[in-house]
Amino acid sequence: MPTRLTPALTTRALNRALLDRQMLLRRHDMKALAAIEHLVGMQSQAPLSPYVGLWTRLLGFRHEDLAELLTGRSAVRIALMRSTIHLVSADDCLALRPVVQPVIDRWLRTSGAGRLAEADLREVEAAARALMEERPLTFAELAVRLGEKLGERWPDGEALARAVRAIVPLVQVPPRGVWGASSQARHVPAESWLGRPLGDGPAAGDAPGDAAGDATGDMVLRYLGAFGPASVADMRVWSGLTGLRSVVKRLDLVAYRDENGVELLDVPGAAPPEPDAEAPVRFLPEFDNLLLSHADRRRIIADEHRRRVFTVNGIIRATILVDGFVAGLWRIERAGETATLEIEPFAPLAPAVRDALADEGERLLGFAADRATSHAVRFLDGRRPAAATGT
Repeated sequence: MPTRLTPALTTRALNRALLDRQMLLRRHDMKALAAIEHLVGMQSQAPLSPYVGLWTRLLGFRHEDLAELLTGRSAVRIALMRSTIHLVSADDCLALRPVVQPVIDRWLRTSGAGRLAEADLREVEAAARALMEERPLTFAELAVRLGEKLGERWPDGEALARAVRAIVPLVQVPPRGVWGASSQARHVPAESWLGRPLGDGPAAGDAPGDAAGDATGDMVLRYLGAFGPASVADMRVWSGLTGLRSVVKRLDLVAYRDENGVELLDVPGAAPPEPDAEAPVRFLPEFDNLLLSHADRRRIIADEHRRRVFTVNGIIRATILVDGFVAGLWRIERAGETATLEIEPFAPLAPAVRDALADEGERLLGFAADRATSHAVRFLDGRRPAAATGT
């Protein structure tokens, strides 16, 4: 049971705690796979966004550090938390997918594919697994093949393919997600790709009745290690799971409160850093989990800025952090051999901050636009742009 501690944590203290656990107060000398596991995966609807997410967190990160994990099957891209595509280690793929399966089942019930009877789904699963073990398939290809195989009784191949997305843990295989390559998303069952069954991994836990070994409890502890202190509502937003209040009651946690009196839970011994800890400017990629993992996101982004970052069609834009908080957007535009980093601040920036962003932006261009022959940084606020430079 959590033990209450005081005083209340300010928004700024929560911000510094989050940045510290997300490896954004300084770059860390850590292997990419260890970082991915520490972060409990990285959201990856945009296949290449984790590359920038790792570059901004790790010392000396190279494109091949992640590409080799994917091609070597040490990391995979698969639907997990919130039923969204995440980059995770192979161990976490096998351990976490059973935990979040209720979230994906809920998606199935609302997707239209849930019209198929449970008995039908078992036959659909067997047919789909056999087809994808012959060769990786896109969902469109899978729909056609399932229609050919099962169409006499269930003619809606697209509904069948949507059902398979939920009932079979599907890995998006390389070259999808490999830097410098391009490919449609083609799928293979995770167990076939990794050669191990679901539940096989150090994060899977022991018997479900054992609180210390419960897989859901283990996932909550890891979430807090990467995103805490956090409320039960925050845990629910990050994972998509319900019923977590009963889970946290079984865990050895400490409890704080925020300035509004909301209970925030944390792992013992993980005290937040000082609120005045220095936070360097950082560039976050699209869909970074830093922005998606709390019900109350004011610890990282002000309410008035959310509409500019979270679009109506579900895109989470790439952002800049200034003094630890989201302060604008960025994108890279290419024209011929020139790559230009465009920075769009939400408010006027001090000259020293602009200089810091320009310097960090040049380093970002060297990583994310390494094939361009010239780079430029441009601020979209009416101020004079930085000059183009050679690479």
